[in-house]
Amino acid sequence: TSNTQVNAIVNSVQKKVSKETKDKPWHIEGSDNAEWVLMDYVDVVVHVFQKHIREYYDIESLWGDAKTTVVETSY
Repeated sequence: TSNTQVNAIVNSVQKKVSKETKDKPWHIEGSDNAEWVLMDYVDVVVHVFQKHIREYYDIESLWGDAKTTVVETSY
């Protein structure tokens, strides 16, 4: 993954959420370096990582008991 890919995913999430729910993120953090972008929708938080950052921080292990939602993609 690259900064360009991360930003494209973030933009896609924003457009889809806005279209489906008319909601906007309360805050977005990390888009400057685009290695790890956090999108805070208050009730839902979206993390978009570059692969090496995701592997390094392994945040899924912090919320081992939380529900995981897998989003299927065509790429």
